[in-house]
Amino acid sequence: MAEPPPRGAERDLFRDTWVRYLGYANEVGEAFRSLVPAAVVWLSYGVSSSYVLADAIDKGKKAGDQVPSPEAGRSTRVTVAVVDTFVWQALASVAIPGFTINRVCAASLYILGTATRWPLSVRKWTTTALGLLVIPVIIHPIDRSVDFLLDSSLRKLYPSVEKPSSS
Repeated sequence: MAEPPPRGAERDLFRDTWVRYLGYANEVGEAFRSLVPAAVVWLSYGVSSSYVLADAIDKGKKAGDQVPSPEAGRSTRVTVAVVDTFVWQALASVAIPGFTINRVCAASLYILGTATRWPLSVRKWTTTALGLLVIPVIIHPIDRSVDFLLDSSLRKLYPSVEKPSSS
């Protein structure tokens, strides 16, 4: 889980509580892909995508609350917060880890199928276990890579010099 917020700081529902784990639903879905119907995997993507959207909306609302309504630039601040959070979360929580777990599981199922004589059910469960074990290993490298990617591209386009706190 994320580091606890400093004393006196407001807890972020999407970063500092169990709700954060909803962002990993698609990774779990990908790990179980060989064992469950495709609809279950797509449902896991729906859960993760809902988490991403809710976090982006929350960050936009918080950005808007920081600036009094009539002040110029309020809508820009809200837009930047929503876009930055949405893009960061979509990449770091859904697209890249989902693709990574999918490929790890597909490769392991293929390798187990060619290198062993294990029954199919054992190969599928082994693949699922491997996919689940890979999730905690890939989280931080993906998060840091997405930070670097956005810092090197999208965030350079923002009108303010202040980096949004989406990650």
